[in-house]
Amino acid sequence: MNRISFERPTEHYDERLYSIDEDICSLLKQRKELSKGNPGFPPDQAISNWAKQNGLYPDYLNSLFSSMMDEDEFKPRVEPNKFKKRIPVLKTYEHKGIMYTLTFIRQYSNASVINLYKEWDPKNNTLNENNTHSLVELSINDTYDCWPEGWTGTDGHTSYQFVISPALPDNPSGISFLFTERSMPFSDKHERLEFEIKLD
Repeated sequence: MNRISFERPTEHYDERLYSIDEDICSLLKQRKELSKGNPGFPPDQAISNWAKQNGLYPDYLNSLFSSMMDEDEFKPRVEPNKFKKRIPVLKTYEHKGIMYTLTFIRQYSNASVINLYKEWDPKNNTLNENNTHSLVELSINDTYDCWPEGWTGTDGHTSYQFVISPALPDNPSGISFLFTERSMPFSDKHERLEFEIKLD
C-alpha cells in the first residue's frame, strides 16, 4: 500500500519564523538523541503547566507530543516488487484459546511479506469481542523495518499482513518474529500480549 504524498496545506510562510523553526528541528534531534528514541509522554500536570505558561491549548500540546512518539510511522517504505517464491514455515503459538499461525513467507526482490492468522472459537462471544478490537505489531531486529499492511477478520478469524524490509534471507532459519498484540485504543495502560515465533 503506497503512502499518500504530503501536500503543503498552504503556500503562505512567514519567513521571520525560519530561524525559530530551524531551532525547533534542532531541539527535536536533541530530544530524540537524549531519550534514545523512547521519549514516553509528558505527565498531564506538565502539559497543563506548559499550556498555561505559553498561552497554548492543552489538547494542542497533547497532539504535538503524540505525533513525536510516532516518528517511525513516517519512515520511507518500499513497495514489494518482483515476486520470487514462497517459503513454507508453518509455525504456531497458542494463548488462552487463541491459535496464532504463520504459514509461509512471500519473498520479493526488495522485501518479504508475511500473514499472521489468528483463530478462536467463533461461538465464544467474549473472544469475538476482544479479538475484533485489537491489532498486532511485528519486530525482528535492528536490521529489519516491519510495518502492517492491513488486516481482515470475522468472528473466529483474523489475518494480519506485514511487510519486512530488506527481504529476509531465502534460508530464514534462526529468524525470530516478535509479535505484540494491543487492545484498542492503543496505550501502554491497556492489556498487551507479546510472543515470539522462531524459525527452525
